[in-house]
Amino acid sequence: MAQVQTPAALPTSLRKEAPSYGISPTESVRIAFTSLRANKLRTALTMLGIIIGVASVVALTSIGNGASAAITGQISSIGSNLLTVFAGQQTGPGGGGGASRPLTTDDVAAIERNGIVAERAVVAASFQGSGTVTAGASSVSATVQGVSSSYFAVNNMAVERGALLSESQIDGQQSVAVLGSNVASDLFDLANPVGKKLRIEGQTFRVAGVLAAKGSSGFSSVDDQVFVPLGVAQRKLFGATAAGSGAQRVSSLSVQVGDAADIDLVQSEIASVMRRQHDLTTDGSEDDFTVFNQADTLSTLNSVTSLLTVFLGAIAGISLLVGGIGVMNIMLVSVTERTREIGLRKAVGARRRDILLQFLIEAVTLSILGGLIGLALGWLVSFLVGLTGLITPEVTPTAVALALGCSTAVGVFFGIYPAQRAAALRPIDALRYE
Repeated sequence: MAQVQTPAALPTSLRKEAPSYGISPTESVRIAFTSLRANKLRTALTMLGIIIGVASVVALTSIGNGASAAITGQISSIGSNLLTVFAGQQTGPGGGGGASRPLTTDDVAAIERNGIVAERAVVAASFQGSGTVTAGASSVSATVQGVSSSYFAVNNMAVERGALLSESQIDGQQSVAVLGSNVASDLFDLANPVGKKLRIEGQTFRVAGVLAAKGSSGFSSVDDQVFVPLGVAQRKLFGATAAGSGAQRVSSLSVQVGDAADIDLVQSEIASVMRRQHDLTTDGSEDDFTVFNQADTLSTLNSVTSLLTVFLGAIAGISLLVGGIGVMNIMLVSVTERTREIGLRKAVGARRRDILLQFLIEAVTLSILGGLIGLALGWLVSFLVGLTGLITPEVTPTAVALALGCSTAVGVFFGIYPAQRAAALRPIDALRYE
């Protein structure tokens, strides 16, 4: 009986390559898109989770970035090279402090005489009180600030109408006032208040000017304040004479440093002057005052708002994860429904990798399309939030890249298992499936 030679035993010249069946990648893409178009409702529902997830990531991160920019912008508008001196050990403007020796005009004079401070910074004193401000039939309760001549420049305040308090008006303790924008609106509505009379705690003042709107600094709003000469607030309105001393009390000192590189040096000099003024130890253990650095606040707020933005993005990422699970579930259902189709394709020559590629392409396509639609929806939400005027959302390229990258990764990750399950089906078992 003649021995049958296997192909491996035949001479190389007589061997023939077995026909290579399979589907080209281009054909796999065409088949995948055809399947998605044939089931439009299922395709739309599968993408819905991805759409919501990506829209959430884009919208929440852009709103978080906008809020961060708004907060830091308000602090920066005051000046990051600003030092503020308070009585008591306080953590910041508005922070609580225990019983302490008050700041006085003597302290202000001592700081201004210091050579390093005088060369590198401008010092402004203020005394704060609250009172009823009346103009005609209108009245409001407002914060009244008695200020020195350099106060407006140090705190970067600009006038919108009229003029700021002049040095002669402040030194002469004239009864003039500058109004914050909200106070001017509440008292005079749309009328120009410059030159008109009003009363503060029963004292008559003439309006010298109205400040440009500045918004809240995070602790208080300049727009809700009234500014008068420092001596007028101390002597005529609130009685600010320090006990046991002829000096007048001040609420705080604002120190604007010309060069941000000199902030630490000026801060150290102010602390040394205050310790000498109050007869305190030089090591700072007995300090009854606080020299507050605005740059520290800005840095802290940047850190907090950045963490908040990341937190919001993480919450939105959960919805993207849920959307990915939805993609996997629908793809598994699709594999089950198309079992006979898979068996038939394998029977006529489709390879395992062809089936794997087709279902993987379907999953990734759903995720990418959902990501693009979600991106557009997230941008629309951010735009609508911006129309409110509360904040200006910032859709950054990083957020866009992150959202689309995550949606694509979700398609690959959650599409692999259904694709592998489809590719692993045996043709005979698939064809018998009912």
